[in-house]
Amino acid sequence: MNRDDLVRAAGRLQAAFERLADAVERAADDLDEDGAIQRFEFTFELLWKTAKIFLQYEGIRCRSPRSCIKEGAKMGLLVDGELLLDMLADRNRIAHIYNERMARGLFLRIKNRYVETIAANVRQLTEYLE
Repeated sequence: MNRDDLVRAAGRLQAAFERLADAVERAADDLDEDGAIQRFEFTFELLWKTAKIFLQYEGIRCRSPRSCIKEGAKMGLLVDGELLLDMLADRNRIAHIYNERMARGLFLRIKNRYVETIAANVRQLTEYLE
């Protein structure tokens, strides 16, 4: 694990986040919202895996999304760890159970809370590189 690995991981996360933010902003109907939810799932996956890479660089091992989020928050590498754990729960729920009401609620949480928190974490990881 070297600094170039961190830069690449952060770059992939930034690109995914930008696509998520764009999807949320443009969503005009149920199909668009479903697409934004898919982008959320992908972006969240990259977020915790990027945190895992950064933690490995620091010599800290974590195996699961939950443990990586907790370790990252404890180290100050991630912000708002409790909300990130809420995102993890939502990601897990939507991956296994789908209904329109649940999807709509998740889309609104993504739009009103999660995008801002993911953005803050992308900034936090980027600042770590500086």
